[in-house]
Amino acid sequence: MATFTGAPLSQATNGRPIPVVAVATAGTALHIVGAAGYEEIYLWASNVTAIAATLTVEFGGVSDPGDHLVKGYSIPANSAPIPIALGQRMSGGVTIRAFSGTASAINITGFVNKVV
Repeated sequence: MATFTGAPLSQATNGRPIPVVAVATAGTALHIVGAAGYEEIYLWASNVTAIAATLTVEFGGVSDPGDHLVKGYSIPANSAPIPIALGQRMSGGVTIRAFSGTASAINITGFVNKVV
């Protein structure tokens, strides 16, 4: 029987929001998936500025479009958290990254369920 263990994103200090500072690929690291088992990834994005900003989330690589979960997705100004990934499963030690057209406009929050 599988065991589910919840955990914060690996790049979030004490579970705090991760500012997306990168403006191009390779994006700001959000989470490094463990090498064993699978992880269900949950991400939310909020815009903390007064103008809309675009978000691209890279899932495991940087090739366009093959590794993009979302590409150039517009996050409204001063937004509450918007769901981006709701349980997508990943494995194999890959890195999940994000970049925006505006540095530090978008914060990412989330968690993972480790499935072993």
